[in-house]
Amino acid sequence: MAAPLPPAVAELMPADCAAAAEWLNRGCACISVDHPSLKRALEEGQGSVSHAELLATRPHLFSDSVVFVSEAHLLRMAQTIAALERVLRLPAYRERVLAYAPAIARHSPAAAGVFLGYDFHLGPDGPQLIEVNSNAGGALLNARLLRAQRACCAPVAKMMPAPRPLEAAFVKMFREEWRLARGKSPEQPLTRVAIVDTRPREQYLAPEFELFRELFEAHGIATVVADPEELSFDGERLACRGATVDLVYNRLTDFALAEAQHAALRAAYLADAVVLTPHPQMHALYADKRNLALLGDEQWLAQIGVGEHDRRLLASSIPRTEEVLPAAAEAFWNSRKQWFFKPAAGFGSKAAYRGDKITRRVFAEIARGGYVAQALVAPSERHLLVDGVGQDFKLDLRNYVYRGEVQLLSARLYRGQTTNFRTRGGGFAAVLPVSCQDSSGGCR
Repeated sequence: MAAPLPPAVAELMPADCAAAAEWLNRGCACISVDHPSLKRALEEGQGSVSHAELLATRPHLFSDSVVFVSEAHLLRMAQTIAALERVLRLPAYRERVLAYAPAIARHSPAAAGVFLGYDFHLGPDGPQLIEVNSNAGGALLNARLLRAQRACCAPVAKMMPAPRPLEAAFVKMFREEWRLARGKSPEQPLTRVAIVDTRPREQYLAPEFELFRELFEAHGIATVVADPEELSFDGERLACRGATVDLVYNRLTDFALAEAQHAALRAAYLADAVVLTPHPQMHALYADKRNLALLGDEQWLAQIGVGEHDRRLLASSIPRTEEVLPAAAEAFWNSRKQWFFKPAAGFGSKAAYRGDKITRRVFAEIARGGYVAQALVAPSERHLLVDGVGQDFKLDLRNYVYRGEVQLLSARLYRGQTTNFRTRGGGFAAVLPVSCQDSSGGCR
């Protein structure tokens, strides 16, 4: 329960919608997810995903509430993403990044790569880009979650976004990948997709694979969810269970396709016999965390021709990031409390450590190389009632992006050191924009 915005906060709107959003995140604990609507959204079509089973096996996948974000912060994130995209188009940037990337990243497919995930924390200085992921999961789950939101109070009703055809946009994106990579005419459409991950049924986001399969098939695209070992390549075509595959929606976390079980997919990709999205070069250019050190280096960016506005924007939006090298190990250990250590080619929160929680043994492994140290940016918080008890959740914001355009913004609520889906009351949450034009507020 939350009272109307206090006068001091109400006066901040529209002048400071960021402060108003922060107050709402602390003071508006209403429940916004309508589970009958969520059940319909998840079980429409073939009904291969059961709402009841999902809640039983993944009880912390979805939060029951929303996260409030100011329009000013939404704009700042979009501007940061656009600036980064401009830098990535520069030959000097690509040359330097690909020089330390795996050899396979030098293969340049025409496909752009689907579902980039730009992840931000809302720090005291505004949105801070903590990492970019090249195969960000959860977009379709969050699209369905967005359809299940209800206005839990009058001010929230004003913030509810208009319905958007996100699923149709996702299908259009995959068809665009096919067009870019193959230049096919309408007479040669995308006909078969394989959604590929290691032991896909065992993955935490396995229900999303089934939702994508249903979505593609509803649009006339035959689809199979498969393990990479089910793929074969005869030198001309990639096949799965005896049928030719046009496009692979890649959910693997072996970003360089270096593991033995990925040999067929790797060979087909290098032969341009299949459209692979996202692909190794996309990961190297966007998601290798060593890139964040380059993007925050104003002097080097100036040398390669990045304009002053973009340099300042990136410098103020990317936390200081440095590669951890053995020669500097002692300095990083002594200053460890100010850093967050992440594997350069890692994903999500796997093998990531807060410096103030790290042990000497773990740090010794980090100091051998393959890690970056990022200045610690404490995430903002969302206060919710869980079983009638007030609890504070950390939150981060994920922008799902295709070719520089933000398709969807979602939040992840959690407790602990890193993002997880193990917190009661946490999980994916819809994001509602707090308008800088609307001075009304309050929630119960």
